[in-house]
Amino acid sequence: MAKGSIKVGDEVAITATVRKRVTEDRVSVSIPTYNHPHSIVDRATKVKRGQQIELTGEVTRIDENSVTIGGRDLGITVSLDAVRLVTSYVPPKRKTPLVDKAT
Repeated sequence: MAKGSIKVGDEVAITATVRKRVTEDRVSVSIPTYNHPHSIVDRATKVKRGQQIELTGEVTRIDENSVTIGGRDLGITVSLDAVRLVTSYVPPKRKTPLVDKAT
């Protein structure tokens, strides 16, 4: 992805590979360009080892070639090439002006 296409507040997705089931409700996953094992809560599905799973989160920081993603289960910094833009952040529109009209 180009650096200009992702900004703080955007929702992005990462495709991770399931390593193993740690407990009944937690799964260990391998995330591309994040060189540490990571575990997430997975109560609903019964994924198996080797399956691909998509993790989504909000961009909290962008560096030159890395992006930090925060969310319920995430809090990781990965390469900008490993993420995919899901939803671009649009700031809320102000209904009334910030400054009162001159009288």
